[in-house]
Amino acid sequence: MLAAFAAVYLIWGSTYLAIRFALETLPPFGLAAVRFLIAGALLYGWSRWRGAPRPREVEWRSAAIVGALLLLGGNGLVVWAEQTVPSGIAALIVSSVPLFMVTLDWLSGTRPSRAVIVGLAVGFAGVVLLVGPAELGSGLSGSVPFHLPGVLGLLLASLAWSIGSLYAKRAPWPRAPLLGISMQMLAGGAALTVVALARGESVDLGAISGLSAGALAYLILFGAIIGFSAYVWLLGVVSTAKAATYAFVNPAVAVVLGWWLAGEPLTPRTLAAAAVIIVGVVLITTARAASLRSPGKTVATSAISAISDRDVVASEPMRPGVRGARQSSAGESCAC
Repeated sequence: MLAAFAAVYLIWGSTYLAIRFALETLPPFGLAAVRFLIAGALLYGWSRWRGAPRPREVEWRSAAIVGALLLLGGNGLVVWAEQTVPSGIAALIVSSVPLFMVTLDWLSGTRPSRAVIVGLAVGFAGVVLLVGPAELGSGLSGSVPFHLPGVLGLLLASLAWSIGSLYAKRAPWPRAPLLGISMQMLAGGAALTVVALARGESVDLGAISGLSAGALAYLILFGAIIGFSAYVWLLGVVSTAKAATYAFVNPAVAVVLGWWLAGEPLTPRTLAAAAVIIVGVVLITTARAASLRSPGKTVATSAISAISDRDVVASEPMRPGVRGARQSSAGESCAC
């Protein structure tokens, strides 16, 4: 479990810089599409070669929903928005993911503990401190140009990622861990390709710089195959609040790597912000959620649960052990 958290904390924190390098000679949605199609094809081929059975239609439906929400909505919109929104403001908005996830989980019947709520507030405050009053103020005042669609895109990306993460915890998946992950990547990559083509994006292989090519390779191997797989596995074994703490840690990791590899400044405020973020993450990861679930459905049960329950019923008749395997979905099938 520690290795999985390290992957989503450190590797995903490094992808901010990798995306920046890759975007120098690659279009945003085309970059994301190529990244996940290649990663998904490699994992799918490996899983089938290792003996994983052919996925069923209901499992492809789960992959299409999660892939569209996480990879097109969550990842694709962030890459697109960072073309017009300052990175600090983008990091601040994306750090709202844990708030969305805990709120949606609460509406579906799982009440967060007081420690989790305090941890969320502390972690978000740490990101505000990390961004800094100068960049935050200039971004909001308009002295640093960024347009409203970019900001709205980041908010929509955060909401889409949160909904997709919660749905992935309840949806039906193949029993083979890597197979389910590869299906999400293929489905998300296909959706990103459609958007890239609709926007008229094209990739000129001769114009791709060595730096962008290296960054793309890093995003495929480490960001997608290792980082995304670790995240989806965590969704099945820890609470949504704990899995979402990556959104607090990633900006701090990105700042440190920017200082180390790109010569960006590292100030005492940055170090203080990192300390505050760590405190928030510790509060969340050591807390226990108080469940309000009853044997029947609660009044606030979300549409996410309703859709996934329908998929489970439609997929196969109940057999001993099947329901338990489905409830752990992303955890047992994804050992995103």
